Amino acid sequence: MAAGGALCGAREGSAGLWNWNQTWYTNTPRFTWCFESTVIAWIPCAYLWICFPFYYLYLRHKNKGYIRMSHIFKTKLVLGFILVILCFSNVFFALWEISQGIPRAPAFFISPAMVGITMILAMFLTQAERTMGIQSSGILLIYWLLSFLAAVVMFSSKVQHALERGFLEDHFRHITTYLYASLVLGELVLFCLVDHPPFFSKAVNNPNRCPEASSSFLSKITYWWFSGLVWKGCQQSLGVDDLWPVRNEDSSEEIVAWAEREWKKYHSRTQQKMESATFKKSQKCETGIVEAEETEVLLQSEHSQSGPLLKAFWSMFGTYFLLSTVCLVICDIFLFSIPKLLSLFLEFIEDQEAPSWHGYFYAFTMFLLACLQTLFEQRYMYMCLVLGLRLKTAVTGLVYRKILVMSNASRKAATVGEVVNLVSVDVQKLMDLIIYFNGTWLAPIRIIICFVFLWQLLGPSALTSIAVFLFLLPLNFVITKKRSQFQEIQMKHKDERAKLTNAILSDIKVIKLYGWEKTFMEKVLGIRKQELQALKRSQILFSASLASFHSSTFLIAFVMFAVYTLVDNKHILDAQKAFVCLTLINILNTAHSFLPLSINAAVQAKVSLNRLAAFLNLEELNPESSGRNTSDCVQASITIRNGTFCWSKETSPCLRRIDLTVPQGSLLAIVGQVGAGKSSLLSALLGELEKTDGCMTMKGTAAYVPQQAWIQNASVEDNILFGKEMDETWFNRVIDACALQPDLQTFPAGQKSEIGEKGINISGGQKQRVNLARAVYQKASIYLLDDPLSAVDAHVGQHIFEHVLGRNGLLKDKTRVLVTHTINILPQVDNIVLLVDGTISEIGSYQELLQRNGAFAEFLHSHITAEEKAGAGFPAIGDTKGTISSRNGPSQEKLFSDNSVKSSAMGRETIPVSQDCTTAAATKGILTKGERTQHGRVNTSIYAAYLKVTGLPLCVYIILLFMCQQAVSFSRGYWLSIWTDDPVHNGTQQHTELRVGVFGALGVIQALGRFTSTAAVLLGGVLASHKLFLQLLRNVARSPMVFFEQTPIGNLLNRFSREMDAIDSVIPDKLKSFLGFLFNLLEIYLVIIVATPRAAMAIVPLTLLYAAFQHFYVITSCQLRRIEAASRSPIYSHISETFQGSSVIRAYKDQERFILKSNFLVDENQRICFPGAVADRWLATNLEFLGNGIVLFAALFAAMGRTHLSPGTAGFSISYALQITGVLNWMVRSWTEIENNIVSVERVREYLRTPKEAPWTLNGKLQDQVWLTEGRIEFRNYSLRYRPNLELALKHVNLTINGQEKIGITGRTGAGKSTLAVGLLRLVEAAEGAILIDGLDIAQLGLHDLRNKITVIPQDPVLFSGSLRMNLDPLNRYTDADIWTALELTQLKNFVADLPDQLEYKCTDQGENLSTGQKQLVCLARALLQKAKILILDEATAAVDLETDLQIQSTLRAQFKDSTVLTIAHRINTVMDCDRILVLENGRIAEFDTLEHLIAQKGLFYRLMEESGLA
Repeated sequence: MAAGGALCGAREGSAGLWNWNQTWYTNTPRFTWCFESTVIAWIPCAYLWICFPFYYLYLRHKNKGYIRMSHIFKTKLVLGFILVILCFSNVFFALWEISQGIPRAPAFFISPAMVGITMILAMFLTQAERTMGIQSSGILLIYWLLSFLAAVVMFSSKVQHALERGFLEDHFRHITTYLYASLVLGELVLFCLVDHPPFFSKAVNNPNRCPEASSSFLSKITYWWFSGLVWKGCQQSLGVDDLWPVRNEDSSEEIVAWAEREWKKYHSRTQQKMESATFKKSQKCETGIVEAEETEVLLQSEHSQSGPLLKAFWSMFGTYFLLSTVCLVICDIFLFSIPKLLSLFLEFIEDQEAPSWHGYFYAFTMFLLACLQTLFEQRYMYMCLVLGLRLKTAVTGLVYRKILVMSNASRKAATVGEVVNLVSVDVQKLMDLIIYFNGTWLAPIRIIICFVFLWQLLGPSALTSIAVFLFLLPLNFVITKKRSQFQEIQMKHKDERAKLTNAILSDIKVIKLYGWEKTFMEKVLGIRKQELQALKRSQILFSASLASFHSSTFLIAFVMFAVYTLVDNKHILDAQKAFVCLTLINILNTAHSFLPLSINAAVQAKVSLNRLAAFLNLEELNPESSGRNTSDCVQASITIRNGTFCWSKETSPCLRRIDLTVPQGSLLAIVGQVGAGKSSLLSALLGELEKTDGCMTMKGTAAYVPQQAWIQNASVEDNILFGKEMDETWFNRVIDACALQPDLQTFPAGQKSEIGEKGINISGGQKQRVNLARAVYQKASIYLLDDPLSAVDAHVGQHIFEHVLGRNGLLKDKTRVLVTHTINILPQVDNIVLLVDGTISEIGSYQELLQRNGAFAEFLHSHITAEEKAGAGFPAIGDTKGTISSRNGPSQEKLFSDNSVKSSAMGRETIPVSQDCTTAAATKGILTKGERTQHGRVNTSIYAAYLKVTGLPLCVYIILLFMCQQAVSFSRGYWLSIWTDDPVHNGTQQHTELRVGVFGALGVIQALGRFTSTAAVLLGGVLASHKLFLQLLRNVARSPMVFFEQTPIGNLLNRFSREMDAIDSVIPDKLKSFLGFLFNLLEIYLVIIVATPRAAMAIVPLTLLYAAFQHFYVITSCQLRRIEAASRSPIYSHISETFQGSSVIRAYKDQERFILKSNFLVDENQRICFPGAVADRWLATNLEFLGNGIVLFAALFAAMGRTHLSPGTAGFSISYALQITGVLNWMVRSWTEIENNIVSVERVREYLRTPKEAPWTLNGKLQDQVWLTEGRIEFRNYSLRYRPNLELALKHVNLTINGQEKIGITGRTGAGKSTLAVGLLRLVEAAEGAILIDGLDIAQLGLHDLRNKITVIPQDPVLFSGSLRMNLDPLNRYTDADIWTALELTQLKNFVADLPDQLEYKCTDQGENLSTGQKQLVCLARALLQKAKILILDEATAAVDLETDLQIQSTLRAQFKDSTVLTIAHRINTVMDCDRILVLENGRIAEFDTLEHLIAQKGLFYRLMEESGLA
């Protein structure tokens, strides 16, 4: 007070610095004159001077360019100038007064002088901001806001003064105050606006740049700059082009370069430390102190791997992270000040004497603090998410660049899957840590503060809450443990089901041929039943743990209140204690649930960081090992002197003492046995191997063709150009030389046709030729070719050799090193190197080596005899003609092997999943057509469908349960409010035991209600999921073969796994959350309206606003998520493509282009992630402001009506209102999740509408009569086409086959041999005409009735994982004795009898634990069991040795002598002993007669025999 007196003087009415009676205990509050003139005037000044040094440094550091003087800026300066003049005029006026002898206190001129000087500082900062390109300033806006508040206080006191004493007493100061206040208001408004963008700035030229940079400070902190995109998303469907490009500071280019610098810096430091440690160790070794050191280095190594990485990330992102932490701490301070204010407010309600403005003051302060808490919390979340995205960019960039330099040893250590996991799963773990990390130390502090506050309210009784925690922890632990056991069981069944589904879909053709769909469906449903059983149990436990978690708030309150009131009857539970405790317990609960999440996130992130560091520390290729040399001093293109190479430092050398010189422009062939080191030699030339000895040089650029063709998922043209410019004439020459012209003609869009991932839709020969064309197109000086002729046929190989590699080929002037197994081209090469066990055995031209008669001659001899043995007499089906002609219709070469992926891929109508959301196929050449993506809101019919499968009675029951539960919760709160209002007699409350008892009972009933309602939703979800799965399985099983040829297996598996997963667990879980929050919200509304009915006026408009925000957000957010999911898969595909082709990319020196593509893909993904993250912040900020508004109105109306409102009711109302922000937020979140996942229901139901095949069985037909006794088959004018838009595959076939006749069917590839069988089994229905078997039209039969009567032995033997017995007799029709007889006939009896479980022996997937021959015999045994009257035999091309083959033939003859046998022959010699032979050509019958007649006719059959060398 003395200081106040010295400054303000003992002026009358000043009443010193502070006066409680004048300021607080009055109905017309005002500050003392002294307080206004000093403290209030100086607060803005102090704020600006404190911020100035830090802010000025920041401005110097962040120069964004220069802003031209705008009208706004000029106005700011003019107003500032007038303000300074006003302040100093006050100073001079006071000095003048003193000179006139009027006593004035020092405050009269000190305060205006300080304010004036601060204004000058503010103008200086305004100018500094303009030169540094700051468009809107937060620091100065806050300064002007504070100045305005100070001016308002002075203004109001001047007005009051004037009203009391008249205006004329001190009119100069009155006028200056009014002017000052209005000018400050003007400045405040100007600082809310945005200045022009900086001049000469790159970012500004982009019309579609992120609006954040050019938005005002207020818009930035409330995220209103994002509203434009939300509005756009509501009016149209968003595409990637509608989103802003990545901000410069978030782009891959900036961040990855920075990350690489930091990582290298810290990594090399660690390496040096390790080396010095090893060096010291070697010194100490001599003195013998080594054991302790050893362990120390080992301990270090684990840490030192992730240490440098952590340091690198910290040096990049540390400061930004610390800033965000500061925001969180400030937010926590506001969080804890709210319960304090609530307690003061309830005191005010109780104290009827208090002036009523106190209530409004508390209400507005509570609102203000809650809004500040919102702003700081959302800023923290925003900073964390931006940081997370930057971290993701950095990690993806580092991993991608690492892939390009990994050595061969490292490639063995990491698989593609692991690398993709690093950038998908592990990065996500690190991103989660950023948000959760602060929880690890803040949550315990929050818990401690809550306990301190509770202790203040209730004394030692507060400690009983610890007991409740200790009771709940083990309970939850037991539940969680049990639940994880059930989840493991469920996962096991899920994997089993996925495996079986995969097997069924892969071999669906075989299952349809045998009519086994039902059996396999039952097997799948059996597994599914067990899976759902485990899921049910896990869901019930989940409900229990949720109920226990939600009732913990009640339990803690109940125990504390009961102990507090029952221990001593002098303890009174009033509203203030009860409701402030509840608010604190809510804070305690969130902190308590956040702690385990934070710890878990930290542990998982540590593991991920270690994995990432281990990957980045893998060995890299030595850049010196490739001796690329551009000097012309050496004549030869390639020279190696005494070179010894190994794959990695640990392994023994794979090439030893290599001396090799390849003259420029020569063709060198490298030959040798498998494993001799041929490919290793090429790798050594490319610098892929470690060179341990010798020297090597290569002159000029190199092109490389690997043995395993590497194809990118791009058009044929892009694959060949490989980043080079298009040169039409050269391109066409290359295409012709590589024999690709005929292929391109059959592709739907020629050279623009897209090739699927890993070249899935082209044949092996085509892949290899595209690879070769890529190399030829590059016009390199050295060509390294690793056996490019192996995948193509002989005549194509000959063509390529002549036109590309040979003496007149395109590459005749280049140096060519060719690894080859093709012997017949060796005479045409310049030099031959023979490798034996990694050393050069002989070198020279073909003639020289033959004359030496050494190792090479021996090698030739062994090769030629092997080829003769293999019977190379049969001509191969031309690669170009054969494989391509079968592209357009389903494969006609191999009917029964599942060749469907290749067969119709090029004309295919759907796609591999990875392409999830490409835009609708633009040209016909785009092979992959994305799965349909949704736009805008999800159709309500899907929700209706979901509720329908759940069952309407159950839905009604669930709603009733939730209502009851919430009603009980309301009664509990209401009971507490009555309890706290109990009157106090002689310092005690009456009926305490009753109050405690009822309160406890209501809580227990609510907990049970919570459990049953949650369990009902989750179990309803299981029921719905069961029905939907059944529908999906039936629809897929009933689909015809065409459906499976057009739908990639990936799409179907996706429906069975990912989509079903969402329906199993995600949808019910989110639905439960949504319903819980919805009813919670209704309860809060009810409480507020019951307490203060007038609040309804405010609640209704706020709820409408809430609905609007939610509507806008859900539409935009769902679209952003869909686009984001689609933009992720290209990143992973690109990574796996690069991983597989890294040696090719390095050989072509094309790393830079691939890095740029990776950057582009990551940036495109970030471009979508960023708006997605901001959308969440936009929603949260707006909703919390609405929620805070509801709190404000609840408090205001309570303050207004306090005369007839008890403290208990007011506490009840406001403590409930305080929960509303969280409820609003989570309600929208869970609704969005439902919207995003309900699409799965639609996708699973998608196949309801696809065409189905004919019924499996027809009731009434064939029930009594025995059909198919003879086996006579008749085709009447029969035609068939595979799909409506294709031409006929069989044309008007008329043909009769007698019972028991043996028919051979032959013809060239694509003649329609297999199609005949397809028609007979009705895999495809007839286009016209009919087939009669024993006089019955097969179209009148059920499919299973028909297929069970015809036995097929397919070309490739198919077995399923399951017992041997199941594979032989899936329908369980035969006894064990029958099965053993069949096994004896196929000579498998001894083999099976020796197996550990005999018939129960488990076959693995595809029967991989049996040899191909054995599988063929099992299929034969299966046919023998059925003993059908008609047998279709697709000639086995599988690897059965001759003896087995003869044995199969004789068994068939003996066992099926009474049946009609149709043999589809691919080799003529197999049909020589048939009764009659059917020769097909182009889907028509060319000849049909006995062998002798056909030979005599010398027609088509005779020509076929000649071609096979049999005639």
